[in-house]
Amino acid sequence: MSRVCSDVWTLLHRPGFRRLFAVRIAGQLGDGVLQVALVSFVFFSPERQTTAPAAAAAFAVILLPYSLVGPFAGVLLDRWQRRQVLLYVNLLRAGLTLVVAWQVMSDNVGLLFVATVLLMLSLNRFILAGLGASVPRVVPRRELVMANSIAPTAGAVAVMTGVGVGYVTQRWLLGSEAENSAESPIVMVGAAVYLLAGLLALRLGRRSLGPEPGAVQIAVGHAVRQVASGMVSGARHVVARRPAFLGLAVMASSRFFYGLTLVMAILLARNHFHHPDDVDAGLGTLAMLLGLSGAGFALAAVITPAATRRMSKQTWAVTLLAAAGMITLAPGVLLTVPALAVVATVLGVAAQGVKIVVDTVIHENVDDEFRGRVFSFYDVAFNATFVAAAGVAALFMPASGHSYIALGVIAAGFGLTAAGYRFADSGWAGARSPAPVQTADGMQRAGLDDDTSARP
Repeated sequence: MSRVCSDVWTLLHRPGFRRLFAVRIAGQLGDGVLQVALVSFVFFSPERQTTAPAAAAAFAVILLPYSLVGPFAGVLLDRWQRRQVLLYVNLLRAGLTLVVAWQVMSDNVGLLFVATVLLMLSLNRFILAGLGASVPRVVPRRELVMANSIAPTAGAVAVMTGVGVGYVTQRWLLGSEAENSAESPIVMVGAAVYLLAGLLALRLGRRSLGPEPGAVQIAVGHAVRQVASGMVSGARHVVARRPAFLGLAVMASSRFFYGLTLVMAILLARNHFHHPDDVDAGLGTLAMLLGLSGAGFALAAVITPAATRRMSKQTWAVTLLAAAGMITLAPGVLLTVPALAVVATVLGVAAQGVKIVVDTVIHENVDDEFRGRVFSFYDVAFNATFVAAAGVAALFMPASGHSYIALGVIAAGFGLTAAGYRFADSGWAGARSPAPVQTADGMQRAGLDDDTSARP
């Protein structure tokens, strides 16, 4: 533990990492606040019935559009200064969040509401791709594992914290009988946090996060016309780097089965553990399960760096996936709240631990000029497989969520993913000989001695 604390202290003493970290925490805290309002409005409103097909439709509306526009985001991330993206997109999210608050307050929740939410959540994934692509610019190679442990995991914990803040505000301060009127103030809090995230980006140097000036500085319109060829180049780049390709495949597979688990948890909390009319109790149970999963994320950040010093990163990922499969069966097979609490915690550790490994493998094996496109592919897989999981759940999962078949499929899926990763490349030779990666070693770190560039 002392070694982990020392490493964290070292990272937080790097001004570039610390400033990028602050942008991530503020933005993802806002995500959590916004998500609790949307989840309450979509899944736990008394006038709305939650079924597997309804959950699948909601996840498709929320996540699929970014999967379609994600490649365009990658091309832009490889052309626009990433610090400027973090600044202006966070400010835009703050404005759109105020629009959502007005729509909910006025009960104007038709197609315009759906379109606004789609745009806002698409921008969220764009921000996360930019944050991921920026990490190697603010830390040296030897600290990438720790950086990929701390930053995304702390971001996930910030999301969970935002969920807690939103839930407490809605249910305790505004009263348990609050319905649509309760969501608007929470959404406005989210807007304020997004504004803070945008302002925090100003502490970074304008050109500190890349890409390098002159590398691909072409007109945006021309860049959009080059999307198809650019995506082919990015795909070839990933395929040519086997460790990165395998990592993306493993992340997509594990995300699919995590998605099945989340749909099951929503249905169980809404329709099985409590009477469907008792939406407050259902939302409370789901919030508890998500909170435990968030605690698992935090634990993964502590143990993954220590584990990967004693074994290869891929071996650690295989271990986590195998553990996820076993815990899903026992005690998950009981399908009780305490059993699912254990499952949620372990899956949180496994999901975030695998993500840390994959983030690091990609950073080590992808060239800087392709990094934005690759991380957009990453987010596409992250979202599209989750939507696919919700669609599959709609085909066979009952409205109550109580299904031993689904539980068996999830457990087997995690186990097969572990086995597939273990044997896809038994030597994992490529993972031990990564391609050159441009990091903060030997270059000006983000925001250091660059006061004149810290401007919009």
